Amino acid sequence: MSSPSRYQLNKNKYLLSPETERLRKILGDFQDKDPRNCLMIWTALRTGARAQEVLNIQRSDLNPYDESVFIRGLKGSNDREIPLHSDLFNRLHRFAENQGGTKVFPITYPRLYQIWEMYRPVPKKFHALRHTFAIELYQKTKDLRLVQVALGHRNITNTMVYADYIYSQQELKKLIL
Repeated sequence: MSSPSRYQLNKNKYLLSPETERLRKILGDFQDKDPRNCLMIWTALRTGARAQEVLNIQRSDLNPYDESVFIRGLKGSNDREIPLHSDLFNRLHRFAENQGGTKVFPITYPRLYQIWEMYRPVPKKFHALRHTFAIELYQKTKDLRLVQVALGHRNITNTMVYADYIYSQQELKKLIL
């Protein structure tokens, strides 16, 4: 009897460094012409929020004192507060203040995916932004517990996929090369 399959992270599920750089350039080129759509993608890339979590952000979730955004966890994950770079926070906050309703991004989930298809640097899913955030955070800090908190994972085993993947890639590179 085989054991249950464990989630496997691979290069098709996150943006590689050149792909992330290309996305950053695309967003930079269009942020003045299309602020809402660029801000949605930046927010996902900088918070690790799932698509629906980005769409659920309300104006009241933006904390100007800490320059952070409150993310309401979905799929059984914890709520979390994620700090943002000042520039991104200020653009997001100014944009949110000009919205009529309570939601910062009052669009539908299918519309978000249409927008992602226009901006994405390679044909990967929107969820790749969450994995990219997690991998970058783990590579920067080597702190799995911090990644767990940032993603809202209730169980550290869900977060282990990032450490396992980074470790295996680094070790393979050392041994093979």
